[in-house]
Amino acid sequence: LNLPGAGQMYEAEFNRLFQAGDYKAAARVAADAGMDLRTQDTINRFLQLPQAPGQPQPVLVYFSTLLEKGKLNKIETIELARRVLQQGRQQMLENWLKQDKLECSEDLGDMVINADAKMALSIYLRANVPEKVVQCFMLNGEYQNIVAYSVKVGYKPDYILMLQNLVRQNPKAAEEFAKSLVNNEGGRLVDVGMVVDVFMQLNRIQETTSFLLDALKGNRAEEGQLQTRLLEINLLGGAPQVADAIFASEMFSYYDRAHIAQLCEKSGLYQRALEHFTEIEDVKRVIVHTQSISPEFLVDFFGTLTGEHCIECLNVLMMHNMKANLQIVVQAATKYAEQLGPKELIQLFESYKSYEGLYYFCGSILSVSQDADVHFKYIEAAAKMGQFDTVIRVIRESEHYDAQKVKDFLLMEKVSDPRPLIHVCDRHGFVDELTSYLYTNKLLKHIEVYVQKVSPQRTPEVIGKLLDLDCDEDFIKRLLDSVRNLCPVDPLVAQVEERNRLRMLQPFLEQRVAEGNTEAATHNAIGKIYITIHKEPQEWLKNNQFYDSKIVGKFCEKLDPYLAFLAYKRAWGQCDDELIDVTTANELFKDQARYCVERQDMGLWERVLSSDNPHRRRVIDETVQTALPESKNPDEVSTTVKAFMTADLPNELIELLEKIVLHGDEFSNNKNLQNLLILTAIKSDSARVMDYIHRLDNFDGPDIAKIACSEMYKLFEEAFEIYKKHNLNVDAIDVLLNHLEDLDRGVQFAQRCDESEVWSHLAKAQLDANLVKEAIESFIKSNDPTEHYKDVIEAAVREDQWEDLVNFLEMARKKVKERTIDTELIFALAKIRKLAELEEFVASPNLADIQGIGDRCYDQGMFEAAKILFNNISNNAKLASCFIQLDQFREAVESARKANSIRTWKEVNAACVEKGEFRLAAICGLHIIVSPDHLEDLISQYERRGYSEELMGLLEQGLGLEGAHAGIFTELGILYSKYRPDALMDHIKIYWSRMNIPKMLRACERARLWQEA
Repeated sequence: LNLPGAGQMYEAEFNRLFQAGDYKAAARVAADAGMDLRTQDTINRFLQLPQAPGQPQPVLVYFSTLLEKGKLNKIETIELARRVLQQGRQQMLENWLKQDKLECSEDLGDMVINADAKMALSIYLRANVPEKVVQCFMLNGEYQNIVAYSVKVGYKPDYILMLQNLVRQNPKAAEEFAKSLVNNEGGRLVDVGMVVDVFMQLNRIQETTSFLLDALKGNRAEEGQLQTRLLEINLLGGAPQVADAIFASEMFSYYDRAHIAQLCEKSGLYQRALEHFTEIEDVKRVIVHTQSISPEFLVDFFGTLTGEHCIECLNVLMMHNMKANLQIVVQAATKYAEQLGPKELIQLFESYKSYEGLYYFCGSILSVSQDADVHFKYIEAAAKMGQFDTVIRVIRESEHYDAQKVKDFLLMEKVSDPRPLIHVCDRHGFVDELTSYLYTNKLLKHIEVYVQKVSPQRTPEVIGKLLDLDCDEDFIKRLLDSVRNLCPVDPLVAQVEERNRLRMLQPFLEQRVAEGNTEAATHNAIGKIYITIHKEPQEWLKNNQFYDSKIVGKFCEKLDPYLAFLAYKRAWGQCDDELIDVTTANELFKDQARYCVERQDMGLWERVLSSDNPHRRRVIDETVQTALPESKNPDEVSTTVKAFMTADLPNELIELLEKIVLHGDEFSNNKNLQNLLILTAIKSDSARVMDYIHRLDNFDGPDIAKIACSEMYKLFEEAFEIYKKHNLNVDAIDVLLNHLEDLDRGVQFAQRCDESEVWSHLAKAQLDANLVKEAIESFIKSNDPTEHYKDVIEAAVREDQWEDLVNFLEMARKKVKERTIDTELIFALAKIRKLAELEEFVASPNLADIQGIGDRCYDQGMFEAAKILFNNISNNAKLASCFIQLDQFREAVESARKANSIRTWKEVNAACVEKGEFRLAAICGLHIIVSPDHLEDLISQYERRGYSEELMGLLEQGLGLEGAHAGIFTELGILYSKYRPDALMDHIKIYWSRMNIPKMLRACERARLWQEA
């Protein structure tokens, strides 16, 4: 009650009740009395009371009463908790805590912790005992809460000590706790090195590794020492595979690489050691452990070295264990051949006499290398290893080896299989050396195989060398028989003939001929033999179809020039130069002349008849005296004559041709000869040409006429006569018109032959001479206006020949459907005022440009014609213009109504006003005044001519129009102000609402009509 003396009253009442044995009531008094009675002494008094049978302990009754009244204090809570815990009734304690009936303290927590750590944690938290809270977190395994709690309450526990204790009890938990300490968001709470020391004191390598991997995952430079320690722990602690995995993850960059490299080497991680060593001596020491290093890594590793160091390391591998390391060395050499240089790598393999390595290395780069030494070394290594098929393949396919060097090597090596030597010698032309080698080493069977299967075309060279080696002739013949048709004859003959052994081939060649061989080389060879032994050479040269005339003829020149002539003649044009040379050199001019006549070749004649030929006279004499008279072939004679003409021998030719053509029988009708006779006369004696034209009938008239008509000869009369004789009338009149320029003869000739094309050519010439009327008459007679109708129209217009033009165009439109023709015909009809015909024409189907020609007629004042044309196309605007020009104003108004165009209404109105047709003008005006834009122009027009009354009458009519606008009312008022002031007041009173008031006011002011204003 907080009153003086109240405590004594409560205490007296408590004692009374307690002594009376009413413990429950005493407990209530103690609860009401406050802290004065709720002491340890009170509790002890209840504890000293004996427990009645079947009743609860007095002390529990006391506590129960207090709990009903409120919350226990610290002493009460501890005493109650002790008894509850003794009875194992922790659930009751937990409930009271939840109901906040107990006062939490460190002592209470200490009492509960052994029974229930979680309850103790709750008590410590409420009692704010950080050290004990952290301890409970550890006991409960709630390590993640320790840091958060400590930061929250500002407590700084000794984490290292905690870790030391925890690592002994639960290393894994210690690891996780340590990770949480270093990964704290506010910064690391412990030193990583100290944590490592804690773990390593107990040699906990696994936990240390896991912790450091997590702590160092940022890969920071300042943590390089810790990165080194992590790797060192695993390498020295017997877990190199863990270190290897760390290396593989590539998560660290700042550790001591040199130190770690040494540890890797000691731990057997040779591959990792190679990755870390930088000194070549260290690399060379480690690299020999190839059995523990991935071959793929090792090959790639060589790519990180300089060229010089790479060669050194490859050398170390070869020196240490060549057999085991050869494959790796070959792979590395292949991959880095370009950087290291094939030459150095080849020297490496050769220094250990490793032909196997050389073989595999060179073989692997062969396809991409053009180095001759690489290809040679591959061949050499393959040969040393007995890989002869490979040697053959490279020899046959490669383009980059030194053939001489390969050949010398194979000869010196004397390999057991001569096939490589055979192929290299065959491909590169060392056949003599091959033959000599095989023959000298008694490998005759291989000679046979070579010429039969490998290279039959090389047989001649083999035969030639065997002859030089004094080989048995029977073997050579057998060799030839085995090759037969596969052996090329030309080089074979050359080889044998060079050694004066040609007769040896006669049986071989005769057998091939008998088998039906048509090869020129075979027949050349057998021919040489027959000519040499005089076996009917002329018959053979004439009858054999297969020999080469040039080769055989050259062979015969020194033996018998006539045989050479026969051989060259048989070529018939292919050996003309050789034939001329041999007949000239041996004075066989008669044979030469006969050949030239028979050949009929102008090029050949040009050569022999050239003025540069000192023997031309001999050839001409033999031709005239012997060769030509012997000939019965008119073409031969004709060609010969042409040749003489080309050689500029006209006098001799004319006499000869007159004798043959005019006085002979056999060639009198020969066209070529007649042509040549006339042409020769044209060139040399033009006076005879006309006579020849009349006497000869079988010559090429058009061609000769063109020549006669050319600028060189200008024989126009002769050309005209030729064309006329051959009925080529068009060409004939062209000569008269274009060359003789005689229009009168042209007219006479056209009348005589009366051909359309002739008249057409004549008409064109007359048109060019500006004889328009005559030209039109000729065109009409030709009935062909196709090409020149535009020229005729232009000329007729220029010369005002309209009547003739009408006749021409009427003919032309029957042949040609052209817009221009119909258009110009209409205009011509208009010009000659044939209006009925014009109207009939435009009414019928036509292609004329009616609008365009109507405009032309109008512009030239032909209004009647224009009226017909515009009426035809219903161009009412232009039609109205025509009616105006013809003073037909009523019709003009009607056309304007149809056109319904302001421009047309204005044009007709103006014309009617000018002519005083005010009624018609008013009709037009009513259509104009409804357009405000044109009203002022109309008023101006009337006023300018002084027709104000008519104008006012027009506007008065317009007042009742449906389209009447303010302008009409206003302008009429203005006119009243000017010309009829007395009518203005009534007009204003009636129509003031439809006027433009400001404009009307200004008009009244100007007229000083103040009342109206």
